[in-house]
Amino acid sequence: MSSIGFFQTLQIVAESQQNRAVNFLGALFQFAWYAVVAVIVAMIALMLVRFILNYADLNPFSRPVIFVRRLTDPFVNPVRRALMGYGIQANGAPLVVVLLTILVGAFAWMLVSSFLNTLAGCVYSLMSGKPGGIIAFLGYVLYGLLALYSLLIMIRIIFSWGRLDYHNRVMRYLMNATDPILIPLRQIIPPLGMFDISPIVAFIIIWLFQSAIALTLLRGWPLAFFA
Repeated sequence: MSSIGFFQTLQIVAESQQNRAVNFLGALFQFAWYAVVAVIVAMIALMLVRFILNYADLNPFSRPVIFVRRLTDPFVNPVRRALMGYGIQANGAPLVVVLLTILVGAFAWMLVSSFLNTLAGCVYSLMSGKPGGIIAFLGYVLYGLLALYSLLIMIRIIFSWGRLDYHNRVMRYLMNATDPILIPLRQIIPPLGMFDISPIVAFIIIWLFQSAIALTLLRGWPLAFFA
């Protein structure tokens, strides 16, 4: 076998392994999508059953009612307390739980999607055998980290609307992760009345860095593998 044929064989093997790895990540992508949708549908079904049982005049100590309440109370009771803290009637707590489940599911899906697309880009760049693969690998890592950071800022904004403070474990993590960029921006850019625009400026800065990475380190490489 000539040296040219040998290297062509190596390239075919590398491309085959690359395709298998990306296809595996694509299967994980589909599985994650179905899992998120299944959780949302299950929560909607539970809240619907709870609503029906509440207005069906059934014995509150019957087995079906107790079973459904045990499943749903851990989600409904915190929302009910939060609504009462805002002076809002707690009757709509199940509906708020459904809306929050959809919102959290969307955030979870964006996290998984960003991670799998970044991982696919890293695998594709390392196994492609193309010139500049290592540079593209670094570009995919940086691009994915910036997308994740932008998502963390967005989640912090949504959680802050629910009056979560530093004592909450999730909010504490979000604040520790995003304060390094938001606090300096607040010191430079004053709020517009009661509105803090530092997150908007942070989003613009992150977008500019991502655009710079796409135009330099990832020029000629795909930015998304799954949608």
